[in-house]
Amino acid sequence: MTTATPDPSAVCKLALADGTVVTGRAVGHVGEAGGELCFNTSMTGYQEIMTDPSYHGQIMMMTYPHIGNYGASEEDLEAPRPMVAGLVVRAFTHRPSNPLADETFADWMRRHELVGITGVDTRRLVRHIRAQGVMNAVISSVDLDEESLVEKARTWPSMDGLELASRVTADAAYDYATGDGPRIAVYDFGCKLNILRSFRDRGCSVRVFPGHTPLSDVMDWTPDGLFLSNGPGDPRAMPDAIAMADEAIGTGLPIFGICLGHQLMALAQDIEVYKMYVGHRGANQPVKNLQTSRVEVTTQNHGFAVDPDTIDAAVADVTHVNLNDDTIEGLRFKQFAGMSVQYHPEASPGPHDSRYLFDAFLEMIADATGASDAARSAATVAARR
Repeated sequence: MTTATPDPSAVCKLALADGTVVTGRAVGHVGEAGGELCFNTSMTGYQEIMTDPSYHGQIMMMTYPHIGNYGASEEDLEAPRPMVAGLVVRAFTHRPSNPLADETFADWMRRHELVGITGVDTRRLVRHIRAQGVMNAVISSVDLDEESLVEKARTWPSMDGLELASRVTADAAYDYATGDGPRIAVYDFGCKLNILRSFRDRGCSVRVFPGHTPLSDVMDWTPDGLFLSNGPGDPRAMPDAIAMADEAIGTGLPIFGICLGHQLMALAQDIEVYKMYVGHRGANQPVKNLQTSRVEVTTQNHGFAVDPDTIDAAVADVTHVNLNDDTIEGLRFKQFAGMSVQYHPEASPGPHDSRYLFDAFLEMIADATGASDAARSAATVAARR
């Protein structure tokens, strides 16, 4: 593909798998990209969204019209590079107003070869997706033949049954932070940087392990707690990760899962997961904590959810529900020290209502480490069986 700078009037097309085609102008990289078209309702935080590994393989459509207006900055990244396949916006800003910006958002997109389209009626497209469900699409500023683009969208691999976490996990284990607090082993299925910061800022020692790491290798580090991260793709297509989660339960260590990690923990306990019609993506999702009756405004980005009809009351309690559609947002497990949430308490972008969940996990660890040395030894033996 060429890396030329798009002319502001360069034609670009977005084609959906159902035959819908819209025409706009090219932004970012000149080229072509495909993936599942979804939308995010956040008003700010476009860089954090673009670099969230949970969005790997998806074309992101922003519902807020003005994107790029505060430029791009390295400190706003959740990963070193963009994770979305492409970007769809209503009105792209080429001249940002932000003295702290390192570069324009257009330059950042070009540098990372991220394809985008602007001048699109995103309100109409969002309503279309809400009515028809998420579907695959292709953005192109090099192939403008509509029949060709629709066919490409129709043959693009479906997110249903697609394993993607292996494409975004760490290449090797590494230490992120060293502190005086609990030792947190992070299984990286596409972990956001702000999750690691959230543990670091609480004084934890944090070591990140690739998602395919044998549990025995993780236990050699003698962690006090296990964390299963967010990530992209269909959790049902990850049998090895589900088996690892099941094995981790046998160690006796407290376990915390967010988003994909939440789904893996559920599947390990024979709780089913299903693909949602549209999904939740934005920084304004209301969630009720059933234990406190408080409502949290949350950041979410998921296309799969736990099936409430498959939750055995002897296995887990539902702790959080979404107030928009009553979907499951949190579980507390009964047969081991474990908790999980479908949304993102670390936010970035978004509200900070749910930060207490990291503290709740550390309290769970404190409760479990009264005889930590003996527990660690037994857990290591169990992990190696």
